[in-house]
Amino acid sequence: MKFNFLARVAAEFVGTAFLLMAVVGSGIMGERLSGGNMAIALLANTIATGAVLVALILTFGPVSGAHLNPAVSLADAWQRGLPWRETPGYVGAQILGAYVGVISAHAMFALPLLSVSRHMRSGRPQAFSEFIATFGLLSVIWGCSRLRTSLVPFAVGAYITAAYWFTASTSFANPAVTFARAGTDSFTGIRPEDVPGFVAAQLLGAAAATAFFSWLVPGSPSSAPDVLLSPLKGQQQVSSR
Repeated sequence: MKFNFLARVAAEFVGTAFLLMAVVGSGIMGERLSGGNMAIALLANTIATGAVLVALILTFGPVSGAHLNPAVSLADAWQRGLPWRETPGYVGAQILGAYVGVISAHAMFALPLLSVSRHMRSGRPQAFSEFIATFGLLSVIWGCSRLRTSLVPFAVGAYITAAYWFTASTSFANPAVTFARAGTDSFTGIRPEDVPGFVAAQLLGAAAATAFFSWLVPGSPSSAPDVLLSPLKGQQQVSSR
């Protein structure tokens, strides 16, 4: 079934909003219930984020591809899976949805709807972590979408769960998430002045992974929904190459 542009943009908006609700809301809940144990708070945040990614990709993947991430949409447009004329709509919906997700999480926990984060995440190690995190995420997406399409939701969820712990930055790996998390002065926040370095590293990581997989496994999905989930069609595409 082919969905129109408005439906796909709406899926990106709602999906990204729920992603941020999970990221920010679980961070707030984890911090409140952990009794000051930051490892427990991070574990709670990690599990919620990984789980919601699987659910959201399974839900919205057949509609829009469930990019939920401007780096993914830009990489897909580069590989001609998403028309460039539609890319601003995807990216705009993702960023707007991310802010709505933060506002909704704050509202659920009786916090100010938006607050400027004071959580410092600066320095070369943090930026390098974001490069690695995003390179790995796009590698998982490109590798699985071309070779193991039906496993993409689980692979992405598993990767982000792991990357929370092996990267110093806790793996934002998403410009929309990064922008929106500057609007929460909670466990998952990032200072606004640290955002540009994170976003630059994320875009570089996405570009590097996309270029690498263009050489390693030539051939990309023919439409945006096939990037993250369209099992039957994706399997047919892979087998026909």
